[in-house]
Amino acid sequence: GLSQYSSDPRTEWDLSAYSTREQVLEAVRNLRYKGGNTFTGLALTHVLEQNLKPDAGARLEAEKLVILLTDGKSQDDANLAAQTLKNLGIEIFAIGVKNADEAELRQVASEPLELTVYNVLDFPLLGSLVSKLTRVLCARIKERSHKETADTPVNTGPQLSPTDLKISAVTSKSMHLAWSPPLRPPKKYRVVYYPSKGGTPKEVVLEGAVSSLQLSNLTSHTEYLVSVIPVYDTAVGDGLRGVTSTLPLSSPRSLRVSELSHNSLRLSWKAAQGATHYLVLCSAAPDGAED
Repeated sequence: GLSQYSSDPRTEWDLSAYSTREQVLEAVRNLRYKGGNTFTGLALTHVLEQNLKPDAGARLEAEKLVILLTDGKSQDDANLAAQTLKNLGIEIFAIGVKNADEAELRQVASEPLELTVYNVLDFPLLGSLVSKLTRVLCARIKERSHKETADTPVNTGPQLSPTDLKISAVTSKSMHLAWSPPLRPPKKYRVVYYPSKGGTPKEVVLEGAVSSLQLSNLTSHTEYLVSVIPVYDTAVGDGLRGVTSTLPLSSPRSLRVSELSHNSLRLSWKAAQGATHYLVLCSAAPDGAED
């Protein structure tokens, strides 16, 4: 599968589009270059949400590898998006050309970096990487497949994956998650959550017998992405994903002015639920300095 990106990622073809080497090479020859900005974080999120889904040809039992090719420094948070993919067991190879930021490539790529990070001075030199990268990719797929399928049947759907994520009791700083467990209980669940506009991912690990969680200490009026990932002894099932916004903080209401004099006035209002302090600002109208 292949996607191009600038400020708006675009899927060129899905994993299930072609089944032979010749078809893929023909598609590459017909590819139109997409110029523009470098929103690498948005592109990685696009790959996760659009290209690594069963509808796009992704199979539960298959290893998931992403090869990122970039010629510039990202204009958004690529590290956060990359960490989300890596947390889900997806391996990232980062290839930089020309003005790529090597420090960023090393942040984005999976370990070990000596196998997953490459950098060349110009596009024609990419050809020199093909042979080595092909060997490394094939070796990594065989190595990971052997580890994860030794004792695990390649079942899909409800056998390994939870379903029906419900997000309820949403407040300005908390929400409740609940889901239906898979037919085969996992050893653990990893619950990863973070603001959709950027922020450090937080993670909670639960025992496999648990199927609900209260998230607290959240930021008000913020959209959160949530993933519930089942972890088995030798495999990771498909994760459940959801998105919900916390409520805004409550505001004071019904402001009233009374007891006016030549140099004073009294203010009163209905309290804001949960407020511990108020900040009152006043200035002379219409353009007076703030006091």
